[in-house]
Amino acid sequence: MGFSHGPALTALVDFADPHAAESAQAERPSGARTRHAFGKPLQVLVAHKLGEVRAVVEAAHAAARAGNWCVGYLAYESAPAFDAAFIVHTEATQPLAWFAVYDQALPWPEPPIADVTVDWQALLVRADFDAALARIHAAIGAGDLYQVNYTAQMHGALRDVAAADAAACGPALFAALQRAQPGGYAAYLDTGASGQILSVSPELFFDWRDGALLARPMKGTAARGNTPQEDAQRAADLRASPKERAENVMIVDLLRNDMSRVALPHSVQVQRLFHTQALPSVWQMTTDVLAQTRPDCTLWDVLAALFPCGSVTGAPKVQAMRMIHALEPEARGVYCGALGVLRPGGAATFNVPIRTVTLRADASDRVHARCGIGSGITFDAQPQGEWQEWQHKQAFVQRASSPFDLLETLRLQDGVTPHRDAHLARMRLAAAHFGVPWDAARVDAALDVLAHTHPTGSWRVRLLLDARGEARCEAFALLADPPQVRLQLADQPFAQAHSEFTRFKTTRRAHYDAFTPADPAVFDTILWNEDGYLTECTRGNIAVLRDGVWRTEKYPMNLIWVIPA
Repeated sequence: MGFSHGPALTALVDFADPHAAESAQAERPSGARTRHAFGKPLQVLVAHKLGEVRAVVEAAHAAARAGNWCVGYLAYESAPAFDAAFIVHTEATQPLAWFAVYDQALPWPEPPIADVTVDWQALLVRADFDAALARIHAAIGAGDLYQVNYTAQMHGALRDVAAADAAACGPALFAALQRAQPGGYAAYLDTGASGQILSVSPELFFDWRDGALLARPMKGTAARGNTPQEDAQRAADLRASPKERAENVMIVDLLRNDMSRVALPHSVQVQRLFHTQALPSVWQMTTDVLAQTRPDCTLWDVLAALFPCGSVTGAPKVQAMRMIHALEPEARGVYCGALGVLRPGGAATFNVPIRTVTLRADASDRVHARCGIGSGITFDAQPQGEWQEWQHKQAFVQRASSPFDLLETLRLQDGVTPHRDAHLARMRLAAAHFGVPWDAARVDAALDVLAHTHPTGSWRVRLLLDARGEARCEAFALLADPPQVRLQLADQPFAQAHSEFTRFKTTRRAHYDAFTPADPAVFDTILWNEDGYLTECTRGNIAVLRDGVWRTEKYPMNLIWVIPA
Protein backbone atom coordinates (compact mmCIF):
# COMPACT_ATOMS: atom_id res chain seq x y z
CA MET A 1 0.00 0.00 0.00
CA GLY A 2 1.34 3.44 -0.89
CA PHE A 3 0.87 6.70 0.94
CA SER A 4 1.20 10.27 -0.23
CA HIS A 5 4.26 12.09 1.07
CA GLY A 6 2.87 15.62 0.62
CA PRO A 7 3.93 18.71 2.56
CA ALA A 8 5.49 17.58 5.84
CA LEU A 9 3.11 18.11 8.74
CA THR A 10 4.34 17.37 12.24
CA ALA A 11 1.15 18.29 14.11
CA LEU A 12 -2.61 18.62 13.64
CA VAL A 13 -4.79 20.16 16.35
CA ASP A 14 -8.59 20.05 16.27
CA PHE A 15 -9.77 21.18 19.73
CA ALA A 16 -13.28 22.22 20.72
CA ASP A 17 -13.71 25.55 22.45
CA PRO A 18 -14.18 24.40 26.06
CA HIS A 19 -16.32 27.45 26.81
CA ALA A 20 -18.78 26.92 23.93
CA ALA A 21 -21.75 25.00 25.30
CA GLU A 22 -22.51 23.17 22.09
CA SER A 23 -18.96 21.82 21.77
CA ALA A 24 -19.40 19.78 24.92
CA GLN A 25 -22.65 18.24 23.77
CA ALA A 26 -22.33 17.58 20.06
CA GLU A 27 -21.42 14.19 18.63
CA ARG A 28 -20.22 15.86 15.44
CA PRO A 29 -17.73 18.77 15.39
CA SER A 30 -19.51 22.10 15.76
CA GLY A 31 -19.05 25.48 17.34
CA ALA A 32 -15.79 27.37 17.64
CA ARG A 33 -12.70 25.19 17.34
CA THR A 34 -8.93 25.55 17.34
CA ARG A 35 -8.26 23.70 14.08
CA HIS A 36 -4.78 24.07 12.62
CA ALA A 37 -1.94 22.19 10.98
CA PHE A 38 1.73 22.75 11.75
CA GLY A 39 4.75 22.15 9.55
CA LYS A 40 8.44 22.11 10.43
CA PRO A 41 8.96 23.31 14.02
CA LEU A 42 11.34 26.08 15.00
CA GLN A 43 12.45 23.99 17.95
CA VAL A 44 11.64 20.70 19.64
CA LEU A 45 11.81 20.52 23.43
CA VAL A 46 12.28 16.99 24.81
CA ALA A 47 12.66 15.53 28.30
CA HIS A 48 13.91 11.97 28.69
CA LYS A 49 14.59 12.26 32.43
CA LEU A 50 12.40 13.45 35.30
CA GLY A 51 14.82 16.24 36.08
CA GLU A 52 14.33 17.66 32.58
CA VAL A 53 10.53 17.87 32.59
CA ARG A 54 10.21 21.23 34.35
CA ALA A 55 12.66 22.92 31.98
CA VAL A 56 10.71 21.66 28.96
CA VAL A 57 7.36 22.86 30.34
CA GLU A 58 8.72 26.27 31.27
CA ALA A 59 10.52 26.70 27.92
CA ALA A 60 7.34 25.79 26.01
CA HIS A 61 5.27 28.24 28.01
CA ALA A 62 7.87 30.98 27.54
CA ALA A 63 7.87 30.38 23.78
CA ALA A 64 4.07 30.67 23.69
CA ARG A 65 4.08 33.89 25.72
CA ALA A 66 6.60 35.23 23.22
CA GLY A 67 4.08 34.74 20.38
CA ASN A 68 4.64 31.17 19.19
CA TRP A 69 2.40 28.12 19.02
CA CYS A 70 3.48 25.07 21.03
CA VAL A 71 2.00 21.59 20.67
CA GLY A 72 3.08 18.65 22.79
CA TYR A 73 2.46 16.17 25.53
CA LEU A 74 3.40 14.92 28.96
CA ALA A 75 3.55 11.15 29.43
CA TYR A 76 1.82 9.60 32.43
CA GLU A 77 5.27 8.49 33.63
CA SER A 78 6.35 12.14 34.00
CA ALA A 79 4.18 12.35 37.15
CA PRO A 80 7.06 12.00 39.67
CA ALA A 81 8.55 15.19 38.23
CA PHE A 82 5.61 16.98 39.84
CA ASP A 83 5.36 14.89 43.02
CA ALA A 84 7.92 12.27 44.06
CA ALA A 85 5.17 10.35 45.87
CA PHE A 86 3.66 9.28 42.55
CA ILE A 87 4.76 5.73 41.68
CA VAL A 88 4.97 4.84 37.97
CA HIS A 89 6.82 2.43 35.72
CA THR A 90 10.32 3.64 34.89
CA GLU A 91 10.84 1.81 31.57
CA ALA A 92 8.89 4.30 29.45
CA THR A 93 9.57 3.84 25.72
CA GLN A 94 8.90 7.45 24.69
CA PRO A 95 10.00 10.85 26.02
CA LEU A 96 8.48 11.99 29.30
CA ALA A 97 7.73 15.39 27.76
CA TRP A 98 7.76 16.57 24.15
CA PHE A 99 6.79 20.00 22.77
CA ALA A 100 7.30 21.47 19.31
CA VAL A 101 7.50 25.25 18.86
CA TYR A 102 6.00 26.82 15.71
CA ASP A 103 6.04 30.37 14.43
CA GLN A 104 2.75 30.01 12.56
CA ALA A 105 -0.34 27.86 12.22
CA LEU A 106 -1.31 26.49 8.80
CA PRO A 107 -4.80 25.84 7.37
CA TRP A 108 -6.42 22.51 8.11
CA PRO A 109 -5.61 20.10 5.25
CA GLU A 110 -7.95 17.83 3.33
CA PRO A 111 -8.17 14.47 5.15
CA PRO A 112 -5.98 11.77 3.54
CA ILE A 113 -7.93 9.19 1.55
CA ALA A 114 -5.64 6.16 2.00
CA ASP A 115 -7.18 3.22 3.86
CA VAL A 116 -5.23 1.81 6.79
CA THR A 117 -5.90 -1.55 8.46
CA VAL A 118 -4.70 -2.36 11.99
CA ASP A 119 -4.65 -5.96 13.17
CA TRP A 120 -5.27 -5.85 16.92
CA GLN A 121 -4.52 -8.58 19.42
CA ALA A 122 -6.95 -9.42 22.22
CA LEU A 123 -7.05 -6.74 24.89
CA LEU A 124 -6.88 -8.80 28.08
CA VAL A 125 -7.80 -12.27 29.26
CA ARG A 126 -11.10 -12.12 31.15
CA ALA A 127 -9.72 -14.12 34.09
CA ASP A 128 -6.92 -11.57 34.57
CA PHE A 129 -9.45 -8.74 34.38
CA ASP A 130 -11.61 -10.34 37.08
CA ALA A 131 -8.58 -10.97 39.28
CA ALA A 132 -7.52 -7.32 39.02
CA LEU A 133 -10.98 -6.12 40.00
CA ALA A 134 -10.96 -8.48 42.99
CA ARG A 135 -7.69 -6.91 44.19
CA ILE A 136 -9.12 -3.42 43.78
CA HIS A 137 -12.27 -4.35 45.69
CA ALA A 138 -10.16 -5.82 48.49
CA ALA A 139 -8.11 -2.62 48.72
CA ILE A 140 -11.24 -0.46 48.78
CA GLY A 141 -12.79 -2.73 51.40
CA ALA A 142 -9.66 -2.35 53.53
CA GLY A 143 -10.00 1.43 53.37
CA ASP A 144 -6.83 2.00 51.32
CA LEU A 145 -8.61 3.99 48.61
CA TYR A 146 -12.00 4.81 47.08
CA GLN A 147 -11.51 4.33 43.35
CA VAL A 148 -8.89 3.09 40.89
CA ASN A 149 -8.77 3.80 37.16
CA TYR A 150 -7.66 0.41 35.86
CA THR A 151 -6.43 0.14 32.27
CA ALA A 152 -4.79 -2.25 29.82
CA GLN A 153 -3.02 -1.79 26.50
CA MET A 154 -4.21 -3.19 23.19
CA HIS A 155 -1.34 -4.08 20.86
CA GLY A 156 -1.47 -4.38 17.10
CA ALA A 157 0.34 -3.80 13.83
CA LEU A 158 -0.48 -1.92 10.63
CA ARG A 159 -1.16 -4.37 7.83
CA ASP A 160 1.08 -4.09 4.73
CA VAL A 161 2.77 -0.91 5.98
CA ALA A 162 6.56 -0.78 6.13
CA ALA A 163 8.44 1.24 8.71
CA ALA A 164 9.40 3.78 6.03
CA ASP A 165 5.72 4.61 5.54
CA ALA A 166 4.91 5.02 9.25
CA ALA A 167 4.93 8.83 9.20
CA ALA A 168 2.92 8.98 5.96
CA CYS A 169 0.14 6.60 7.02
CA GLY A 170 -0.33 8.20 10.46
CA PRO A 171 -2.50 11.10 9.20
CA ALA A 172 -4.71 8.67 7.25
CA LEU A 173 -5.38 6.58 10.34
CA PHE A 174 -5.91 9.77 12.36
CA ALA A 175 -8.57 10.87 9.84
CA ALA A 176 -10.29 7.49 10.21
CA LEU A 177 -10.18 7.80 14.00
CA GLN A 178 -11.73 11.25 13.79
CA ARG A 179 -14.56 9.86 11.68
CA ALA A 180 -15.10 7.18 14.33
CA GLN A 181 -14.78 9.59 17.29
CA PRO A 182 -15.60 13.11 16.03
CA GLY A 183 -15.49 16.34 17.99
CA GLY A 184 -13.72 16.64 21.33
CA TYR A 185 -10.01 17.43 21.61
CA ALA A 186 -8.20 15.67 18.79
CA ALA A 187 -4.51 15.99 17.92
CA TYR A 188 -1.93 14.26 15.77
CA LEU A 189 1.78 14.51 16.59
CA ASP A 190 4.71 13.14 14.61
CA THR A 191 7.57 13.03 17.10
CA GLY A 192 10.05 11.43 14.72
CA ALA A 193 11.88 8.40 16.02
CA SER A 194 9.56 8.18 19.03
CA GLY A 195 6.59 7.61 16.75
CA GLN A 196 3.22 9.17 16.04
CA ILE A 197 0.46 10.03 18.50
CA LEU A 198 -3.14 9.96 17.25
CA SER A 199 -5.49 11.25 19.94
CA VAL A 200 -9.24 11.71 19.48
CA SER A 201 -9.96 12.28 23.14
CA PRO A 202 -13.40 13.55 24.16
CA GLU A 203 -12.09 14.62 27.59
CA LEU A 204 -10.85 18.08 28.51
CA PHE A 205 -8.10 18.01 31.13
CA PHE A 206 -7.96 21.77 31.64
CA ASP A 207 -8.22 25.08 29.85
CA TRP A 208 -6.30 28.00 31.38
CA ARG A 209 -6.46 31.52 30.01
CA ASP A 210 -6.50 35.00 31.58
CA GLY A 211 -6.39 33.47 35.05
CA ALA A 212 -9.53 31.34 34.53
CA LEU A 213 -8.98 27.60 35.03
CA LEU A 214 -11.56 25.08 33.81
CA ALA A 215 -11.37 21.30 34.28
CA ARG A 216 -13.99 18.87 32.97
CA PRO A 217 -13.40 15.38 34.41
CA MET A 218 -15.19 12.56 32.61
CA LYS A 219 -16.46 9.78 34.87
CA GLY A 220 -19.51 7.60 34.34
CA THR A 221 -20.25 5.58 31.21
CA ALA A 222 -23.25 3.90 29.56
CA ALA A 223 -23.63 2.24 26.18
CA ARG A 224 -25.67 4.04 23.52
CA GLY A 225 -29.13 2.68 22.80
CA ASN A 226 -30.29 0.98 19.62
CA THR A 227 -33.30 3.30 19.20
CA PRO A 228 -33.83 7.00 20.05
CA GLN A 229 -36.12 5.99 22.92
CA GLU A 230 -33.66 3.45 24.31
CA ASP A 231 -30.81 5.90 23.86
CA ALA A 232 -32.57 8.64 25.83
CA GLN A 233 -33.43 6.16 28.56
CA ARG A 234 -29.83 5.04 28.90
CA ALA A 235 -28.70 8.65 29.26
CA ALA A 236 -31.33 9.20 31.95
CA ASP A 237 -30.31 5.98 33.72
CA LEU A 238 -26.67 7.11 33.66
CA ARG A 239 -27.54 10.45 35.26
CA ALA A 240 -29.59 8.68 37.94
CA SER A 241 -27.21 5.78 38.65
CA PRO A 242 -25.90 5.90 42.25
CA LYS A 243 -22.78 4.01 41.20
CA GLU A 244 -21.95 6.30 38.26
CA ARG A 245 -22.77 9.46 40.24
CA ALA A 246 -20.53 8.32 43.09
CA GLU A 247 -17.72 7.62 40.63
CA ASN A 248 -18.12 11.12 39.19
CA VAL A 249 -18.33 12.88 42.58
CA MET A 250 -15.18 11.19 43.89
CA ILE A 251 -13.12 12.56 41.01
CA VAL A 252 -14.81 15.97 41.08
CA ASP A 253 -13.89 16.28 44.75
CA LEU A 254 -10.31 15.29 43.93
CA LEU A 255 -10.15 17.93 41.17
CA ARG A 256 -11.61 20.57 43.50
CA ASN A 257 -8.87 19.86 46.00
CA ASP A 258 -6.17 19.86 43.31
CA MET A 259 -7.34 23.15 41.83
CA SER A 260 -7.50 24.82 45.23
CA ARG A 261 -3.70 24.58 45.39
CA VAL A 262 -3.40 27.28 42.70
CA ALA A 263 -6.75 29.03 43.10
CA LEU A 264 -7.68 32.30 44.72
CA PRO A 265 -9.53 31.67 48.02
CA HIS A 266 -13.19 30.69 47.61
CA SER A 267 -12.99 30.77 43.78
CA VAL A 268 -13.38 27.01 43.13
CA GLN A 269 -16.87 26.24 41.83
CA VAL A 270 -18.67 23.20 40.43
CA GLN A 271 -21.06 23.61 37.48
CA ARG A 272 -23.01 21.30 35.14
CA LEU A 273 -22.87 18.44 37.62
CA PHE A 274 -23.60 15.04 36.01
CA HIS A 275 -23.84 16.40 32.47
CA THR A 276 -24.25 13.58 29.92
CA GLN A 277 -22.27 13.83 26.71
CA ALA A 278 -23.18 11.75 23.65
CA LEU A 279 -20.31 9.94 21.93
CA PRO A 280 -20.76 7.51 19.03
CA SER A 281 -20.66 4.32 21.12
CA VAL A 282 -21.16 5.51 24.72
CA TRP A 283 -22.72 8.17 26.90
CA GLN A 284 -20.18 9.85 29.18
CA MET A 285 -20.84 11.88 32.32
CA THR A 286 -18.86 15.08 32.89
CA THR A 287 -18.80 17.88 35.46
CA ASP A 288 -17.20 21.32 35.20
CA VAL A 289 -14.84 22.56 37.91
CA LEU A 290 -13.78 26.22 37.65
CA ALA A 291 -11.39 28.47 39.55
CA GLN A 292 -9.48 31.75 39.32
CA THR A 293 -5.75 31.18 39.66
CA ARG A 294 -3.40 33.33 41.72
CA PRO A 295 -1.70 36.23 39.89
CA ASP A 296 1.74 34.62 40.15
CA CYS A 297 0.57 31.20 38.87
CA THR A 298 2.56 29.56 36.05
CA LEU A 299 1.80 26.65 33.73
CA TRP A 300 4.18 24.55 35.79
CA ASP A 301 2.16 25.39 38.91
CA VAL A 302 -1.09 24.35 37.22
CA LEU A 303 0.37 21.05 36.08
CA ALA A 304 2.00 20.42 39.46
CA ALA A 305 -1.42 20.84 41.08
CA LEU A 306 -3.45 18.75 38.60
CA PHE A 307 -1.22 16.18 36.87
CA PRO A 308 -2.09 13.39 36.27
CA CYS A 309 -5.80 14.06 35.94
CA GLY A 310 -7.72 12.37 38.74
CA SER A 311 -10.14 10.81 36.25
CA VAL A 312 -7.36 8.50 35.03
CA THR A 313 -5.84 7.72 38.44
CA GLY A 314 -8.55 7.36 41.07
CA ALA A 315 -8.74 8.62 44.62
CA PRO A 316 -6.79 9.28 46.70
CA LYS A 317 -4.36 9.90 43.88
CA VAL A 318 -1.13 8.65 45.50
CA GLN A 319 -2.65 5.37 46.67
CA ALA A 320 -4.52 4.84 43.41
CA MET A 321 -1.31 5.28 41.41
CA ARG A 322 0.45 2.76 43.62
CA MET A 323 -2.23 0.20 42.83
CA ILE A 324 -2.11 1.07 39.13
CA HIS A 325 1.63 0.37 39.20
CA ALA A 326 1.01 -2.98 40.87
CA LEU A 327 -1.78 -4.05 38.49
CA GLU A 328 -0.65 -2.74 35.10
CA PRO A 329 2.47 -4.48 33.72
CA GLU A 330 3.61 -1.77 31.30
CA ALA A 331 4.02 1.98 31.09
CA ARG A 332 1.00 3.98 29.91
CA GLY A 333 3.07 6.49 27.92
CA VAL A 334 1.13 9.43 26.54
CA TYR A 335 -2.11 7.54 27.28
CA CYS A 336 -3.57 9.06 30.46
CA GLY A 337 -0.96 11.82 30.45
CA ALA A 338 -1.74 15.21 28.90
CA LEU A 339 -1.66 16.43 25.31
CA GLY A 340 -2.30 20.01 24.38
CA VAL A 341 -1.69 23.28 22.66
CA LEU A 342 -0.23 26.55 23.96
CA ARG A 343 -1.46 29.53 21.96
CA PRO A 344 0.48 32.73 21.26
CA GLY A 345 0.21 34.69 24.50
CA GLY A 346 0.30 31.59 26.72
CA ALA A 347 -3.29 30.30 26.90
CA ALA A 348 -3.19 26.52 27.41
CA THR A 349 -5.67 23.74 26.60
CA PHE A 350 -4.85 20.09 27.31
CA ASN A 351 -6.87 16.96 26.79
CA VAL A 352 -6.68 13.75 28.78
CA PRO A 353 -5.32 11.47 26.03
CA ILE A 354 -7.80 8.65 26.28
CA ARG A 355 -9.11 7.23 22.94
CA THR A 356 -5.51 7.55 21.78
CA VAL A 357 -3.41 5.37 19.46
CA THR A 358 0.38 5.48 19.26
CA LEU A 359 2.37 4.20 16.28
CA ARG A 360 6.02 3.25 16.24
CA ALA A 361 8.19 1.39 13.75
CA ASP A 362 9.99 -1.63 15.17
CA ALA A 363 13.17 -3.51 14.24
CA SER A 364 11.26 -5.99 12.06
CA ASP A 365 10.18 -3.20 9.65
CA ARG A 366 6.60 -3.25 10.94
CA VAL A 367 4.58 -0.40 12.42
CA HIS A 368 3.44 -1.31 15.92
CA ALA A 369 0.25 0.21 17.37
CA ARG A 370 -0.88 0.65 20.97
CA CYS A 371 -4.18 1.82 22.41
CA GLY A 372 -5.17 1.94 26.08
CA ILE A 373 -8.64 1.08 27.38
CA GLY A 374 -9.81 1.45 30.98
CA SER A 375 -12.46 2.49 33.48
CA GLY A 376 -12.88 3.71 37.04
CA ILE A 377 -13.43 0.87 39.51
CA THR A 378 -15.41 1.57 42.68
CA PHE A 379 -16.49 -0.84 45.40
CA ASP A 380 -19.82 -1.63 43.75
CA ALA A 381 -18.39 -2.06 40.24
CA GLN A 382 -19.36 -5.47 38.84
CA PRO A 383 -16.87 -7.39 36.63
CA GLN A 384 -19.38 -8.14 33.87
CA GLY A 385 -20.55 -4.53 33.68
CA GLU A 386 -17.01 -3.14 33.62
CA TRP A 387 -15.95 -5.71 31.03
CA GLN A 388 -18.83 -4.66 28.80
CA GLU A 389 -17.84 -1.00 29.30
CA TRP A 390 -14.35 -1.83 28.03
CA GLN A 391 -15.84 -3.46 24.94
CA HIS A 392 -17.96 -0.38 24.23
CA LYS A 393 -14.95 1.91 24.68
CA GLN A 394 -13.00 -0.10 22.11
CA ALA A 395 -15.61 0.59 19.45
CA PHE A 396 -13.97 3.80 18.23
CA VAL A 397 -10.67 2.12 17.38
CA GLN A 398 -12.25 -1.03 16.00
CA ARG A 399 -14.41 1.11 13.70
CA ALA A 400 -11.39 3.00 12.40
CA SER A 401 -9.00 0.05 12.11
CA SER A 402 -10.36 -1.41 8.90
CA PRO A 403 -12.15 0.26 5.98
CA PHE A 404 -15.76 -0.77 5.36
CA ASP A 405 -18.77 0.20 3.27
CA LEU A 406 -22.39 0.45 4.32
CA LEU A 407 -24.44 -2.31 2.72
CA GLU A 408 -28.02 -3.03 1.74
CA THR A 409 -29.14 -6.12 -0.17
CA LEU A 410 -32.20 -5.64 -2.38
CA ARG A 411 -34.17 -7.73 -4.85
CA LEU A 412 -34.42 -6.42 -8.42
CA GLN A 413 -37.34 -8.05 -10.23
CA ASP A 414 -37.91 -7.08 -13.86
CA GLY A 415 -36.44 -3.64 -13.31
CA VAL A 416 -38.28 -2.94 -10.04
CA THR A 417 -36.83 -3.01 -6.48
CA PRO A 418 -39.57 -3.90 -3.95
CA HIS A 419 -39.37 -2.18 -0.53
CA ARG A 420 -36.77 0.21 -1.93
CA ASP A 421 -37.78 3.08 0.36
CA ALA A 422 -37.47 0.91 3.47
CA HIS A 423 -33.98 -0.26 2.45
CA LEU A 424 -32.82 3.29 1.79
CA ALA A 425 -34.28 4.51 5.08
CA ARG A 426 -32.25 1.86 6.90
CA MET A 427 -29.07 2.78 5.03
CA ARG A 428 -29.67 6.47 5.79
CA LEU A 429 -29.80 5.65 9.52
CA ALA A 430 -26.53 3.73 9.22
CA ALA A 431 -24.95 6.67 7.39
CA ALA A 432 -26.00 9.03 10.17
CA HIS A 433 -24.60 6.66 12.80
CA PHE A 434 -21.21 6.27 11.12
CA GLY A 435 -20.91 9.87 9.97
CA VAL A 436 -21.03 8.97 6.27
CA PRO A 437 -22.28 11.71 3.89
CA TRP A 438 -25.78 10.89 2.61
CA ASP A 439 -26.99 12.12 -0.77
CA ALA A 440 -30.35 10.50 -1.55
CA ALA A 441 -30.27 11.63 -5.17
CA ARG A 442 -26.88 10.04 -5.72
CA VAL A 443 -28.00 6.73 -4.20
CA ASP A 444 -31.23 6.71 -6.20
CA ALA A 445 -29.27 7.40 -9.39
CA ALA A 446 -26.99 4.41 -8.78
CA LEU A 447 -30.00 2.12 -8.34
CA ASP A 448 -31.75 3.57 -11.39
CA VAL A 449 -28.73 2.94 -13.61
CA LEU A 450 -28.58 -0.68 -12.45
CA ALA A 451 -32.31 -1.17 -13.04
CA HIS A 452 -31.94 0.26 -16.56
CA THR A 453 -29.17 -2.20 -17.41
CA HIS A 454 -31.05 -5.16 -15.87
CA PRO A 455 -34.65 -4.68 -17.11
CA THR A 456 -35.68 -8.32 -16.89
CA GLY A 457 -35.11 -11.29 -14.60
CA SER A 458 -34.46 -11.72 -10.88
CA TRP A 459 -31.33 -10.16 -9.40
CA ARG A 460 -29.73 -9.84 -5.98
CA VAL A 461 -28.43 -6.28 -5.67
CA ARG A 462 -25.68 -5.14 -3.32
CA LEU A 463 -25.94 -1.42 -2.70
CA LEU A 464 -22.69 -0.07 -1.20
CA LEU A 465 -21.90 3.34 0.28
CA ASP A 466 -18.27 4.17 1.09
CA ALA A 467 -16.88 6.56 3.71
CA ARG A 468 -16.98 9.46 1.25
CA GLY A 469 -20.67 8.92 0.48
CA GLU A 470 -20.05 7.43 -2.97
CA ALA A 471 -22.67 4.83 -3.93
CA ARG A 472 -22.22 1.85 -6.22
CA CYS A 473 -24.31 -1.21 -7.07
CA GLU A 474 -23.52 -4.83 -7.91
CA ALA A 475 -26.01 -7.31 -9.41
CA PHE A 476 -25.95 -11.11 -9.18
CA ALA A 477 -28.37 -13.59 -10.70
CA LEU A 478 -30.90 -14.57 -8.06
CA LEU A 479 -31.30 -18.33 -7.91
CA ALA A 480 -34.53 -20.00 -6.92
CA ASP A 481 -34.90 -20.68 -3.19
CA PRO A 482 -34.36 -24.34 -2.20
CA PRO A 483 -37.55 -26.03 -0.95
CA GLN A 484 -35.89 -26.85 2.37
CA VAL A 485 -32.61 -25.99 4.07
CA ARG A 486 -30.68 -27.42 6.97
CA LEU A 487 -29.55 -25.06 9.73
CA GLN A 488 -27.23 -25.56 12.69
CA LEU A 489 -27.29 -23.85 16.09
CA ALA A 490 -24.17 -21.89 17.04
CA ASP A 491 -22.07 -23.68 19.66
CA GLN A 492 -21.43 -20.44 21.60
CA PRO A 493 -23.15 -17.10 22.11
CA PHE A 494 -22.70 -14.42 19.46
CA ALA A 495 -20.41 -12.02 21.33
CA GLN A 496 -21.02 -9.22 18.82
CA ALA A 497 -24.81 -9.35 19.17
CA HIS A 498 -24.90 -5.72 20.36
CA SER A 499 -22.08 -4.39 18.17
CA GLU A 500 -22.71 -1.46 15.86
CA PHE A 501 -21.54 -3.76 13.04
CA THR A 502 -24.43 -6.06 13.89
CA ARG A 503 -27.06 -3.35 14.37
CA PHE A 504 -26.12 -1.84 10.99
CA LYS A 505 -25.33 -3.70 7.77
CA THR A 506 -21.79 -3.20 6.50
CA THR A 507 -19.14 -5.09 4.56
CA ARG A 508 -17.30 -5.84 7.81
CA ARG A 509 -18.41 -9.40 8.43
CA ALA A 510 -15.60 -11.23 10.24
CA HIS A 511 -17.83 -11.69 13.31
CA TYR A 512 -20.39 -13.45 11.11
CA ASP A 513 -17.85 -15.39 9.05
CA ALA A 514 -16.54 -17.03 12.23
CA PHE A 515 -19.86 -18.96 12.38
CA THR A 516 -19.92 -20.09 8.76
CA PRO A 517 -20.81 -23.82 8.66
CA ALA A 518 -17.91 -26.14 7.89
CA ASP A 519 -20.29 -28.82 6.62
CA PRO A 520 -21.36 -27.97 3.03
CA ALA A 521 -24.68 -29.70 3.69
CA VAL A 522 -25.56 -27.06 6.29
CA PHE A 523 -27.02 -23.90 4.77
CA ASP A 524 -26.44 -21.48 7.66
CA THR A 525 -25.95 -21.03 11.41
CA ILE A 526 -28.58 -19.78 13.86
CA LEU A 527 -26.99 -17.28 16.25
CA TRP A 528 -27.98 -16.63 19.86
CA ASN A 529 -26.94 -14.00 22.36
CA GLU A 530 -25.67 -14.21 25.93
CA ASP A 531 -29.23 -13.80 27.24
CA GLY A 532 -30.28 -17.02 25.54
CA TYR A 533 -32.27 -15.49 22.69
CA LEU A 534 -32.12 -16.54 19.06
CA THR A 535 -31.26 -13.46 17.02
CA GLU A 536 -30.52 -14.16 13.35
CA CYS A 537 -28.45 -16.28 10.98
CA THR A 538 -25.14 -15.21 9.49
CA ARG A 539 -26.77 -14.46 6.10
CA GLY A 540 -30.42 -13.85 6.92
CA ASN A 541 -33.09 -13.21 9.50
CA ILE A 542 -35.12 -15.69 11.50
CA ALA A 543 -38.80 -15.25 10.69
CA VAL A 544 -41.61 -16.85 12.67
CA LEU A 545 -45.20 -17.16 11.47
CA ARG A 546 -47.40 -16.08 14.37
CA ASP A 547 -51.09 -15.23 14.18
CA GLY A 548 -50.86 -15.30 10.40
CA VAL A 549 -48.04 -12.72 10.29
CA TRP A 550 -44.38 -13.34 9.59
CA ARG A 551 -42.27 -11.60 12.27
CA THR A 552 -38.52 -11.07 12.70
CA GLU A 553 -37.86 -10.75 16.42
CA LYS A 554 -35.64 -12.21 19.12
CA TYR A 555 -36.96 -15.54 20.39
CA PRO A 556 -36.02 -17.66 23.43
CA MET A 557 -33.80 -20.64 22.62
CA ASN A 558 -36.38 -23.00 24.10
CA LEU A 559 -38.86 -21.98 21.40
CA ILE A 560 -40.17 -25.18 19.78
CA TRP A 561 -41.09 -25.35 16.13
CA VAL A 562 -43.69 -27.95 15.20
CA ILE A 563 -43.18 -28.90 11.56
CA PRO A 564 -46.09 -30.82 10.01
CA ALA A 565 -45.16 -34.13 8.45
